Amino acid sequence: MMGRESGVMKAWEATVRKTHAVAKKRAHSIFGTSSEAQAQAQAEEEVLNLTVDDNGNDVQYETYHTEKVFPNGEYYNGQCTDNFTHGQGKYLWTDGCVYVGEWSKGKAMGRGTFSWPSGATYEGNFTNGYMHGTGTYTGSNGDTYKGKWVMNLKHGYGVKSFANGDFYEGEWRRGLQNGQGRYQWDNGNHYIGEWRNGSIWGEGSFVWADGNRYDGLWEDGLPKGNGTYKWPDGSFYVGIWSKDPKEQNGTYYPSAPSVEAHLDWDPEQVYKELNECKVCPMEKVTVLPSQKKPAVWKAKKAVAARMSVDGRIGMEKAGDGDGGAESEVCGGEATGNELLEELLGLHIDDFDEEFQLQNLKVPKKSKRQGETISKGHKNYELMLNLQLGIRHAVARPVANANFELNPSAFDPKDKIWTRFPPEGSKHTPPHTSMEFKWKDYCPVVFRALRKLFKVDAADYMLSICGDEALRELSSPGKSGSFFYLTNDDRYMIKTMKKAEVKVLLRMLPAYYNHFRSFENTMVTKFYGLHCVKLIGATQRKVRFIIMGNLFCSEYTIHRRFDLKGSSLGRTSEKSETDIEETTILKDLDLNFIFRLQKYWFQEFSRQIDKDCELLEQEGIMDYSLLVGIHFKDISQDGDIIPTGSRTPAGDSDCEGTPQMSKVDMDQLISDPSRWEGAKLGVNTPGRVERTVRTGDCELQLVGEPIGEFYNVVLFFGVIDILQDYDISKKLEHAYKSIQYDPTSISAVDPRLYSKRFRDFLFRIFAEDSPSSDT
Repeated sequence: MMGRESGVMKAWEATVRKTHAVAKKRAHSIFGTSSEAQAQAQAEEEVLNLTVDDNGNDVQYETYHTEKVFPNGEYYNGQCTDNFTHGQGKYLWTDGCVYVGEWSKGKAMGRGTFSWPSGATYEGNFTNGYMHGTGTYTGSNGDTYKGKWVMNLKHGYGVKSFANGDFYEGEWRRGLQNGQGRYQWDNGNHYIGEWRNGSIWGEGSFVWADGNRYDGLWEDGLPKGNGTYKWPDGSFYVGIWSKDPKEQNGTYYPSAPSVEAHLDWDPEQVYKELNECKVCPMEKVTVLPSQKKPAVWKAKKAVAARMSVDGRIGMEKAGDGDGGAESEVCGGEATGNELLEELLGLHIDDFDEEFQLQNLKVPKKSKRQGETISKGHKNYELMLNLQLGIRHAVARPVANANFELNPSAFDPKDKIWTRFPPEGSKHTPPHTSMEFKWKDYCPVVFRALRKLFKVDAADYMLSICGDEALRELSSPGKSGSFFYLTNDDRYMIKTMKKAEVKVLLRMLPAYYNHFRSFENTMVTKFYGLHCVKLIGATQRKVRFIIMGNLFCSEYTIHRRFDLKGSSLGRTSEKSETDIEETTILKDLDLNFIFRLQKYWFQEFSRQIDKDCELLEQEGIMDYSLLVGIHFKDISQDGDIIPTGSRTPAGDSDCEGTPQMSKVDMDQLISDPSRWEGAKLGVNTPGRVERTVRTGDCELQLVGEPIGEFYNVVLFFGVIDILQDYDISKKLEHAYKSIQYDPTSISAVDPRLYSKRFRDFLFRIFAEDSPSSDT
C-alpha cells in the first residue's frame, strides 16, 4: 500500500511540475502519505447513497475510498460514491488550488478548507461548492475575515482585521460593509454608524484619537448634511456640512463665553484629516471555490439551467446524452459529452454575480391592467346588462335593513328575477341592448353585507355603473372564469360556474356570521351575486360575483404573491428582471419572510386561525393568501434599498410614503392607533427579510433568511374560497398522488389543506421586535 501510494504521488508531481511549480510545493505540504491502517479504515466505511436511474428506480451505491490522478494532473484522495467525490476527501487542482473537507455528489458540502496558490485560505461551511454559512477567510496580504457568508460573499455579521492594523466589525452585504458597523484605524481614530456598499454613508459618529468627534450625516466617506463637531473642552460647531465650501453653513459655540481657543478653526480641516483615513479596499479573489469543480467519470442526460425569480436554479432535461458511456473528463471541462455534473447543478457558478443576491428592483411599468370594453367588444352588451342590473338592484327601495336577518334571507330560493325589455317597463328603463333577465341571489343578505363593509350605495353604483366602462383582464383564470375591473380599480367582477354559486349559497350563513364576528377577517369580501340570462335562441346564463380589489391603494404594489403552501407547479418561472407590476408570483418564487410588529402579528395569528376554521368547516380547499408588497425606500435608479441604507440627498423616491426615524417608525408600528388607515391586511406596516434557497431541492418552500431587511407596507387576504373538495378534486388528488409527493399537491382534504396552509403561513410570517437590527 505504501509503495503504491508513493508511486501515485510521483506521477502526480511530474504532471504538476509541467503546469505549475507552486502546485508541486503545496503537494508535498498537504498530501502526506497516509498509513495503511487509516486507508483500510476508510475503505471499510460503507454509506448508502440513494439515487434514481433513468427508469426512475432507486439505485444504491457504496461509499468507498479511492486515490486517483486524472490525465490533466488533478489529484483526489478520499471517499467516493458512484464515481463522485462523496464524504471526506482532498482534491488538488493543477493551478495549486486545494480543497480538504466534506463532499456530497461531487460538490464541496459541509465543513472544509479551500486554499489558493497565493497562500490565501478559507475554512468554514460550504454549500454546493460555495463558501456559505460561517467561515474564516485569510487573504494572501494578511487580511482576515470571520463571519457570515452567502454564496461566496461576505453577507451578514462579520469581523475583518486588515493587515495594516485597521479593524471592522458589523454588517456586510454582497461582500461590502453595509448597514451598522464600527471601523477602527490603526492610528486610534474610529467610526461607528451606517455604511453603504463599502463606504461610510448615512448617520454616524467619527471619533479622533485626540478626543474630537463628528456626529451627523455622511455621504461617500465624508460629512454631508446636518452635523456637529465637538471638542473635548465642550466647545462645538453645528451646521450644514459639504466638501464644497460654498454649501457649508454653521455656527461655533465655545464651552464658555471667554473661551476663544477654536475661533481660527475651519471645517475644511476636517475634510483634510478624513482624506487621510481611508477605508481599506477588499482583496480581489480571481478564482472562487464554486468555479473549481472536480473531474467526473460518467456522462449522463443533459439538463438546461433556468433561474427563478429568487435566483434558485432549476434543472430541465435538454435531451439524451450518452447515458452509461464511460468517459474521463478533466477538471469538469465538457468535451461534447453532456455531463452528469450538470445534472447535479455544478454549473451554477455561471450565475455568480446574480445568483440569489442580485439587487431587488421595482417592477417594470406595464400598461393599465385590462382591455376597456367599448362598443364593438364581444362582451359590450353583457357589460351594459350588468350595469343596468346593478343599478336596478342597488337602487331598489327596501325597509331599513338591520344586521339581524331571518333564516329565510339565506334560502337559495330567495332570488328576484327582473325582465329588462329594450323598450323599458314599469320597473326598468329603456336600453339599447337585447332583452335579458336579471337575477339577484339572496339580495337582503348582500345588502346587509355591503352595509357591514361600510359601502356607500351611491359610490358603489358609480364605480360599477358610471360612464367609465369596465375593463376585461386579458385572459381567464385557471378555473376558466373571466375577470373584470371597475375603472377606479375598487371592485373586481368574476364570472362563476354554477357549482361555485351553489358553494357560496351553501356557506353564506356561516360567511355572514363570520364577518359579523370578526372585524379583521382576511377572507374575500363579496358584495353581490347575480346572473344575466339572455333572452332568445342562446338562452345563455352568465353568473358573476362582485368582490373587493385588495390591491386598490394609493401605494404602488411592487411584488404580488399568490401563496398556497404547496409546491407542485407553484412557480411563475419569472426572473427578477422579468417581473412587471401585474406579475403574480407563487410559492416557489417567494424570497421573503414577512415580519410584523407584535400587535399586528398577534392579530394575524388569531385571525388566520379563525378564517381557516371557517373554510375547513365549510369543506373548502385550494384557497390562497394573496400578498402585495409596497417597498418604502427606492432610489431614482429603481433599486429597492434595504433598511439601514440611505440614498444621497434628493435621491429617494418613496411614492408618497411618510419618512421618519427608525424609533418613530417602531413606535408607530407597535401602536396601530397612530397609523392612519392601517388595518390587518390593508396598509399594514412591517418589514420583510430576504431569503435565498441554497439547496438542490426544487420543492424547498421557504428559503434561508440572510439578514437583509426592507421597510414595507403590506396588503394580504384569503382569496379563491369557493372550491369545495368535490369528486373532481378527490380524483385529481388520487391521480397526482401516484406521480408526485401527496404533500406537494394543492388538491387535498380541507382539514389537511387548512393545517398545511396555516403551518406554511407561520413559517413565512413572524413577529418582529421594535428597534431590531437583527
